[in-house]
Amino acid sequence: MIEAGEIRDAASKLPERDRAELAAHLIEGLQGTHYWVEDEEVERRREELDSGEVKGLSLEEFRKACGR
Repeated sequence: MIEAGEIRDAASKLPERDRAELAAHLIEGLQGTHYWVEDEEVERRREELDSGEVKGLSLEEFRKACGR
């Protein structure tokens, strides 16, 4: 059987578009989760960031906010 680490290593070598497609496929396979975001919401949030109305988080800030 293939180990998760082997799959992760192989996937990391894929082009970005293929990695995104794989990530979406894996997330969709998780039962009981809902990660769908409408395009309009994405555009609205991008405009908020671009205008300076809201401030984004660094990865470190995000991890702290998540308790990591």
